[in-house]
Amino acid sequence: QVQLVESGGGLVQAGGSLRLSCATSGLTFRSYNMGWFRQAPGKGREFVARISLSGIATTYADSTKGRFTISRDNAKNTVYLQMSSLKSEDTAVYYCAAAATMSRRDNDYGYWGQGTQVTVSS
Repeated sequence: QVQLVESGGGLVQAGGSLRLSCATSGLTFRSYNMGWFRQAPGKGREFVARISLSGIATTYADSTKGRFTISRDNAKNTVYLQMSSLKSEDTAVYYCAAAATMSRRDNDYGYWGQGTQVTVSS
């Protein structure tokens, strides 16, 4: 069965960095575009970043562009999100997802992980 498992979340001070990982199994990883989304308390799911099949093309939300970097290792079936210059507004549960198309729409992503909590203290 398809599984996406996020890790790397935790508590960090504003201005700090965290690296999230998403290990996948049960799917042909290189056949899927990968994305990161987040959901803060009381808010809906928000697009963070996406990456193409080969990892060549990437897209970021305006709020994270320049601070976050998405990457993938097709040999390890894993996608990463490197976060730097973190702000309290980045506090959320972060989700990894897989889609058949290059998209920032959450409804285009057919597979989702359980999420990992990121808390940024001010």
